[in-house]
Amino acid sequence: MEFRPDGLYQHEPDSEGKLLPWSRIMDGIRLTWGKHPWSTNNRGLYTLKGMVAPRDGGWLHMTLRHPYEDHQLRFDQHTRPYRAVDTLRLEALLRQLTADGRLHVLGDPDWVGRAAACLAGGENRRITSRSLRQAVSEALAAAGPGSP
Repeated sequence: MEFRPDGLYQHEPDSEGKLLPWSRIMDGIRLTWGKHPWSTNNRGLYTLKGMVAPRDGGWLHMTLRHPYEDHQLRFDQHTRPYRAVDTLRLEALLRQLTADGRLHVLGDPDWVGRAAACLAGGENRRITSRSLRQAVSEALAAAGPGSP
């Protein structure tokens, strides 16, 4: 999966892939882990150090419009394991951008770099709704307004 100026691009084996325009994404954004998208209740297995344990990658779930449908996009995990706190912060950022109607800023690599640097910083501390909101607010402020 790749963030592009015109939407999310899903790389698919043996095909050109598929573009999902930002304007189609409504809500229901969440991340799950594992080989299959139907493992929708699997929020992941984690190591004692707070890292996401499975190396299979995961799924970005969302609700689309025109036509209305639930949709999942597969993504691979980098060789470096993800911290659970970072994935939850990313999910919270995606939800906030969706609510604000600003998902298109994810197509700006500089904006994503600034937001990701802010989200990935900090301690692997207790995760609460309040701490996620605060992390997202700080990332949005650090990243700036982004391209229109």
